[in-house]
Amino acid sequence: MRGVRGRVSLRPVRGRVRSPVRARWRPLGRLAHAAGQGGAVSRHELLSVRGRTVAWLFPLLLLVGIAAGDITTGAFEIISWTVLVPGVAAAICGVWGTAVFAVLSVVVYVMADSVWQHREETGLPGLVLVLLGGGIAVVAAAFRVGGERRMLHMRDIADTTRRTVLRPLPVGFGGLDHAAVYLSADSEARVGGDFYDIQPGPHGTRVLVGDVQGKGLGAVETAAALLGTFREAAYHEPDLATVAERLETRMVRHRGHTAALGRSDGDRFATAVLIGFSPGLPDAVEAVVFGHEPPMAVGPDGVRVLPVAGGLPLGMAELLPGGPGGPRAAPPVHRLPLAADETLLLVTDGVTEARDPAGAFYCPAGDIARALAADDRYAAPARLVALVRDGTLRHCRGRLSDDTTVFAVRRGPRREEPADG
Repeated sequence: MRGVRGRVSLRPVRGRVRSPVRARWRPLGRLAHAAGQGGAVSRHELLSVRGRTVAWLFPLLLLVGIAAGDITTGAFEIISWTVLVPGVAAAICGVWGTAVFAVLSVVVYVMADSVWQHREETGLPGLVLVLLGGGIAVVAAAFRVGGERRMLHMRDIADTTRRTVLRPLPVGFGGLDHAAVYLSADSEARVGGDFYDIQPGPHGTRVLVGDVQGKGLGAVETAAALLGTFREAAYHEPDLATVAERLETRMVRHRGHTAALGRSDGDRFATAVLIGFSPGLPDAVEAVVFGHEPPMAVGPDGVRVLPVAGGLPLGMAELLPGGPGGPRAAPPVHRLPLAADETLLLVTDGVTEARDPAGAFYCPAGDIARALAADDRYAAPARLVALVRDGTLRHCRGRLSDDTTVFAVRRGPRREEPADG
């Protein structure tokens, strides 16, 4: 995390986009979703045409090539290479497809031995080799397919966990236009400690974006605890400071629970930004920053970092005057100007700590300013998060070292009240 060192489906949410990215370069855009779906899905997508698999073509062409080469080439014997065919099929075809090619390999070898009869080297030893290779290939295919099914099942579990923690946000939720990008540095887990949510209520619409220190399921559990508290407190509490206090209390309680269980991750903390959109403040927002990167305001006139001092991360309020258990001042709530055509941009440290091969950090403000100079429509949330996502991946060559979240939100268009008839 950048404020405190430590701790990065693309899914449209009006364009919300989430996708795990492997630790190497991926083409940018929507294909990041397909790229992160695991070996089985990627293999089937790559070896298919119009939804139909063409994986069988590769071992078939190899078998035909070996047979043709053995017939036409007199320099050396290659018919025994048919043992390679079921091996190739085992890597890209199903179990039954591999078994078919194992049988075809044996048939071709027997024909070379009994029909063509132009090689003295063919015979029982070669036939045994082809039979053994075919059998091993079928067994290997069965293990591979079973592993892929288990992987796909675990991926479904991870997707369900992700949807539970980061719930889908409807278009225009709470009167806000919003978009988000979530990229998991762990392509297998596909979930991490970054979190965000929007909660409308009778006192306005509140937004929370944050990053739990550390990684793994413990970070996901902490994020889920904080989001649960946010969804209740943001709806019921009239003051944003009270919502912030509730989040701090929940973080301390969660740490106490994990410590009581004897877990080594009982000292987690989280950085976050809490934003309040109030109907009474049409040209401003309220913000509480817990050791997080301050938000940026992006509009047709450019980019500006909002002047807000970040407090301590969630779970570290005991360091404030008063000590553990003593009275502590409420977290400061800052009122920040935000024009109607400006978008709030919030990112986690997967963006701000992304490095290029030379070790230089990524600065999204420069890319945003250049894009706005060419087209001020980049201030729209969906285009803005895509711009920052692509810039981050380009800068670090796709090698994400931490979970990455890019979240953009602005007030939606005002709706005219119907006239009384």
